[in-house]
Order: sequence, then C-alpha cells, then structure tokens
Amino acid sequence: MIFGEFYSITIDGGVFVNERIPEETVEEIRRKTDIVDIISDFVQLKKQGRNYFGLCPFHGENSPSFSVSPDKQIFHCFGCGAGGNVYTFLMDHDGVTFQEAVLQLGSRTGISVNVEPDKNNRSEQQEDISYKNHLEAHDLLAKFYHHLLLNTSEGQEALEYMYSRGFNEEQLKTFKVGWALPSWDFTAQFLKNKGFDLPSMEQAGLVIKRDDGSYFDRFRGRVMFPIENDRGQVVAFSGRIIQPTSDEPKYLNSPETPLFQKNKLLFNYHRARGSIRREQSVVLYEGFADVISSNEYVGHGIATMGTSISDQHIQMIKRLTNQVILCYDGDQAGVEASYRASKEITAKGLAVKVAVLPGKLDPDDYIQKHGGKAFRQEVIDSSVSLMAFKMRYHRFGKNLQTEDGRINYISAALKEIAFLSGAVEKELYLKQLSDEFDISLESLQAQLNDIAPRFTKTNSDLRKPAVQTAAIPQRRSMLMPAYQTAERRLLAHMMVNEDTAYTVQALLNGAILNKDEHQAILTYLLAFYESGHQADPGAFVQILPDRHLRAFATEVSMMEINPEVGKEELNDYVLEVLKYQKMLKIKEKESEEKEAERRKDYRRAAEIGMEIIKLRKALKR
Repeated sequence: MIFGEFYSITIDGGVFVNERIPEETVEEIRRKTDIVDIISDFVQLKKQGRNYFGLCPFHGENSPSFSVSPDKQIFHCFGCGAGGNVYTFLMDHDGVTFQEAVLQLGSRTGISVNVEPDKNNRSEQQEDISYKNHLEAHDLLAKFYHHLLLNTSEGQEALEYMYSRGFNEEQLKTFKVGWALPSWDFTAQFLKNKGFDLPSMEQAGLVIKRDDGSYFDRFRGRVMFPIENDRGQVVAFSGRIIQPTSDEPKYLNSPETPLFQKNKLLFNYHRARGSIRREQSVVLYEGFADVISSNEYVGHGIATMGTSISDQHIQMIKRLTNQVILCYDGDQAGVEASYRASKEITAKGLAVKVAVLPGKLDPDDYIQKHGGKAFRQEVIDSSVSLMAFKMRYHRFGKNLQTEDGRINYISAALKEIAFLSGAVEKELYLKQLSDEFDISLESLQAQLNDIAPRFTKTNSDLRKPAVQTAAIPQRRSMLMPAYQTAERRLLAHMMVNEDTAYTVQALLNGAILNKDEHQAILTYLLAFYESGHQADPGAFVQILPDRHLRAFATEVSMMEINPEVGKEELNDYVLEVLKYQKMLKIKEKESEEKEAERRKDYRRAAEIGMEIIKLRKALKR
C-alpha cells in the first residue's frame, strides 16, 4: 500500500520525525506543551467559546480569522488556510526545522533531547552555514563583553559610568550590557582564536577590513548593548562612547546584515511579550536606553532602532495588542516624530495614546530626575488621547497672541476634529476651542461642516474605530455541495474517535470519498489508527506530508460537530457520498446514451436508458 510505505518513512525517519528523535520523546513533549501558551507568545488571543481567536501571524488582516483549539491542540486560519499543531506553528512562524522545534519545546518543558538540529531542511537563509556562525559569534561576544563590564578592572570605568547614568546592576544583567575594550584588534583576534572566519565576521558587521587585508574591531571603547531578535537571539550591537569626542558618533550601531534589519526588529520585543499581553498595551520608545531605564516599572516597553516605525514593526505590535502608547522625547523633534508615528499606526487600525514629557526631557532623563515609579504614574499612566495630543501639537510654532496664529491653530484643530467619528467627542473639542478663544459653537460648527466633506470622503478609512475586538472568524462563505459537507463531517467525527473511523470504513464498504483531499486524509487517518495511535488531532496532523493537507485537516477538525454521533447519522452522511457517485454515473450514462443515438445504435441507447432508470430508482432509496 502506497500510504503504508510513506507512513513508515514519515513516522520512523522521514519528513517530520527524524530517526534520531524517538517518536515517544516527540509525543511526550507535544503532550506537555499547551499550544495556546506557545502561540500566545506571538499572537494576542482572546477566548470565544471553546477556542481562542486572534489576528493571523502568517498574513496581514484587520479582523481575527486565526483560531486555536486547546482541546485538540491545533491551530487554523480561516483566512489564509494555515494550520497544524504546535511543532508546525514554530516551523512556519520561526522558519526552524522540525528538530529545532522539538529542541525548543523540549527545553521549555524540561525534557532533554540529545540531538543536533538537522541542517538538511533549513530555510534558504539558514541553510547557509555562515548564518549560524554569525549567530554564534554575536552570542559569544555578548557574553564576553558582559563579563568585561561586570567582572574586570578593564570595565570598571565603564561600569561606574553606567551607574552614574542611573542604571543599576539588575538592569545591566537583564539586558546583558557589556564593554568593548579600546583596542583596535582585540575582538578580531578573539574571534579568530575561537575558530571564526574573519571575512565572514566582516559580513556579520563585527569587524572591518583594512586596505592591506587585515581586520580591526568595529566597536572599540564603547558600552555595548546587545540587540536581540524576536526569538531572543543576539543579532547586532549598539555601542556608546563614555568619553565624548568631536570625531566619533555617540552611538555606533551594527550595519544591516542578513541577521539584522532595522525595519524588522523592535528592541525588547521578545522580552516584553508577556507584559504587553497583561497590560493590553505597548509603550513605544525612540531608543533602547529608554526601554532599559524604565523596564523595572514599565515592562511592556519596546523601541525602534533609530528609524521611523515601519509596516513590519506595526504588524509585530498588532500580533500582541491593539493599543500603543507613544513615549518619544519631549523636544520638538520628538513631538514631530510622535505625530508622524501616530498617523502610521492608526492607519493600520491600532489605537494610539501619547505619553507627554515635560520640559523637553527624554524618558531616560525624566527617570534619572524623578525615578521610575513617578515615570510610570505621571507619564505612562497619565498618557493623553491622540486627539488631545494633536491639539497640543498644532500649538507648536504658532503665536496664539496674534490673530493669524489663532486662526491657523483653529483651522488645524478643526481639520483634526473632522476626522473624529463620535459626535460627543467632536462637541467636546469644539467646546474647548469655543471657550478658549471666545468663539461661538455655531461658527465653529459651520466651519467644520465646510471642512468635513472634503476630509471624510478621502480619509474614511482613518475614521474607522481603531481597536478591532476579537470575534468569531468568518468561515469561508462558499456554499459547498451536500456530498462535500457530508465527507467533511465524516472526517471530523473520525478524527476524534477511533471506533467511529472504523464504523465509517465499514459503511463505505470499499467506496472512496469524492474529493481527493478528503480521501487522502481518510487514508492517512486509518493508517494512523492502525499503527496504534489514539484519537488525537494534534498528533495526527503531524504525520501529514504537506502544508496543504495539514491546513485541510485542521479546518475540518475545527468544525462544530455532535460529539454523540450515532450510526444512523453516519450512515446518512455515507449515503450522501454514495448518492453523488451515483449521480456522476447517471451523467456518464446519459453521455453514452446520446453517443449511441448519434451513431443510430438505438438498441444500445435503449439498454443504456434502462440502466439510467435503475440508477435513478437507486437514488430514491
């Protein structure tokens, strides 16, 4: 049997379960892992009924179509069709191999798996051995720099500098802050002695090549801040000098490399995931120093890496929360950056508040002056609505003591009010303008009415409610033929009960299902049971050989079915399946009858006609 051959390869040493990892270990890890906990690290999930729903991490969307079943330990997206169990989620989301997914979850559950990750099935980027070397080099240097700062006399001056800036030992340890020696080639020689290829380290952004072919350190005499990706792997550094000079930048960042792209990375994202979900919001800073200094009281803070917020950044945030609190510097440049970022974020359907810093301070300065607790209470927890911020923003650069200044401000404020969707909110801000400038509400409303049509038509999308609440995803609205619905219901019942599977097999009596994907799943499922497995959708999807079948199986498994199904109901489904096959046979005979008539073989046409009559009678039974 073809499936039997494939099944033995898959289970014992092929596509998913490598022969070096015993199947018992793989299953033990999967059973001890809650798929909801794992996916919650990447997706903001909300419970609806028996399942959890959120925005799909595999495609952009504004309404949740991604479902996770804690009972069946599977996930399925009704939008893009992605589906599988906890292993396939990590494989698809993080681009890791099956072996690496098992190792990752084994570490999380405390189950030891003594196997090296398989290098034959990596994604195109990870197949390159240099990718792994670059990660290893960054990890090694992060640990070495951290040791130099905290435990050596060479790092003492830098350590005292960090303490003088208000950082404490716990913060330095949490964020693995380190010190790069003021040597031209110490790091280059250190990496070389550890067996790393220096041309490869140049590609990683850690050393620079001279004209004579020798290499020198990119970071020298700087406090080193490791930059980690969303999996917690060090992929870059940012170095800060402690003695300012006129010819060196205060901060020096790693260049863009295969590991590090600024527009795809948010500082502290992997560490802040849990806090972001608990707080149901994220605090977005301009720089990583603000994240570190505030982390004790604001654990849900992240930062861009010296670049404006990108679509990729927003998509990463959207996986965890719908509420963003912008906390940029309090100077004019920071206010301008907050305004620009708010437009980008709200355009993608997220709600925005703004934490306003007094006296042109940046978050780090405020914390040094007033402390982290005051920063949390007086700045973050006191953040203002986006509209209130915009009203303040439009005051900048305008002299409200002059008539022109007042008119320009009122005009700018009315344009912002025109975007508001709520009548009460509009009236609130109109009344503020009326009271402040002693202008009648009627006059302001009249001017707003002139402005509103021009803005609301071209910017209607921006006026939609920002926060998308989790809702039951819409199943594909395509109406399926009765036989397809029957086949899917049969499979759904078979996946949750082994006895039901054999009952359906007997009722079919050798007949096959009409849709190829359905028949493939049925065949794999029966072989799954025959090999001694118990009913378990999460384990079953693991053996399916491709994403298409896994997606199909998870979608079927997510169907709402009667758990107490009887043989009579199953028989009705089987009859619907066989009925469609008889209808196909009738159409085939009708074509043969027409062909016989065309050839003037009326005797044969009559015989076929009798066959058609018998088949139609059979349909009515």
